[in-house]
Amino acid sequence: MKKTLIIPVRLSKKFTQLALVFALLLPFQTCNASIFDDLLNWLSPLWATSEIEVAEPIATTAKFSFELVDMDGNVHTENSAQDKYLIVNFWATWCPPCLKEIPAFVEFYNNHSDTVEILGLNYEGVDFEAVTNFKERFSVNYPIILFAGSNEVEYAKFGDLVGMPTTLIYDPSGELLHTFIGEIGIEELAQFIPLELVTE
Repeated sequence: MKKTLIIPVRLSKKFTQLALVFALLLPFQTCNASIFDDLLNWLSPLWATSEIEVAEPIATTAKFSFELVDMDGNVHTENSAQDKYLIVNFWATWCPPCLKEIPAFVEFYNNHSDTVEILGLNYEGVDFEAVTNFKERFSVNYPIILFAGSNEVEYAKFGDLVGMPTTLIYDPSGELLHTFIGEIGIEELAQFIPLELVTE
């Protein structure tokens, strides 16, 4: 039986309208990254908010575990991030705030991959080639995981989404520290990861 992707999110009318606008911009993805960036910057006032929403941590079990397979076939579990802070970012190619925050994740991971693990969980209909091209265009250097196969069940272990993007930060013991809903940057990441871990 063919499965239909149903994303468990409750989105505002404004967010839905922005998603539609951005869907109309998808043909421009064939442009180079700088032109596409200019389009995002031009539209950014439409979705900009004065504050990032910080949700209360979702309750997790003491033995939180997951097993995700990335686009390269590598398996990631709670043990893969042992002794590291884990950042789990739910994103989609049609989500403007998701695209705006990706350079921050790339920079953060480039500088701190020895103490931080980032997993990018793509949450949309699977198009391997499109996401691969997207990774290359934005120089994504952390693992990207698609909502397909065994990953579908594993996504649910991180709780229900109430908006996109959503970023979860776990400490090295696997305890969920904070849930962000909306675009974040390096300053927000550094608030919940000890400063000594993010100094050059």
